[in-house]
Amino acid sequence: MSRPHGIPLPSAHRSSDPNETGSAFGDDRQGQPRPREGVRQLTGAERVRTLVESNASVSLTLPGALDQGEFGTGVPAARTVTPDGDVLLLVSGESAAARAAAHAQDDDLTAVIEITDVAPVSVPHRIRGRAWLAGWLTPVRGEADRAACARLLAERHPVGELLGMAEPLGAVHSGRPAWMLLRLEVGEISVDDLWGAEHVDPELLAAAEPDPMVAHETELLQHLASSHGDRMADLRGLLGTRETADLTAVPLALDRLGLRVRFTGPGPGSAFDARFDFPEPVTDVCELRRAMRTLFA
Repeated sequence: MSRPHGIPLPSAHRSSDPNETGSAFGDDRQGQPRPREGVRQLTGAERVRTLVESNASVSLTLPGALDQGEFGTGVPAARTVTPDGDVLLLVSGESAAARAAAHAQDDDLTAVIEITDVAPVSVPHRIRGRAWLAGWLTPVRGEADRAACARLLAERHPVGELLGMAEPLGAVHSGRPAWMLLRLEVGEISVDDLWGAEHVDPELLAAAEPDPMVAHETELLQHLASSHGDRMADLRGLLGTRETADLTAVPLALDRLGLRVRFTGPGPGSAFDARFDFPEPVTDVCELRRAMRTLFA
């Protein structure tokens, strides 16, 4: 599928904010090296799917809107991916996006979702990556379709956490729904993160599985950083001949394949990353605990 006409999808090789100093995208300057060839990693589609299903911050922009100041500030309350590869967005019924989509046909309202992934621990250069998904935005129409999409969203986001909403999905205020489900038919995807910059085939998004650690990563990284600093420091011994005595070690990212650690020295520009692969991919927290014990041993 080609890119919807007129959507300014950001380059996959830079941040959309040229003034961003915490970006993950200036490898050597920012101290965030790309992986060497042959390193095990998630595919681009898996990384994007994981970001969509994560708690990373997201914005929704309608490039064709006349009032960019109003339309460029949409923040969906929740999102997920359908079996067909569309992205479902839950937005306030009073939002500019909901009002524009209410009158949209299948191909006349273009939109861009930008997801920004920030490390949940304190490290230099905390932005770990960004993903952009561009396509056509329409409301989810029909009672049966809305019910199915609402169930899918609730499955991915427990109600107490997701809908922290005062009104149920079907509530109406002044003739307007309190919440609206929107569907983004994805036409183009870019990702620029700790693994590299690339365009992703939208058809691969539906088949890609989110990383099973995505729901636990924040808690686990914060726990490692706050309660197991000694274990993290021990990982300096796996760095080979590099001088390690003055390095601090902070867990930066975690997925089913391994742990990424940011090492920082006392001087400017001394930050670098090391990736520690697990013996086998993990599928749940129990397997992760065993893999971490093996790593620290």
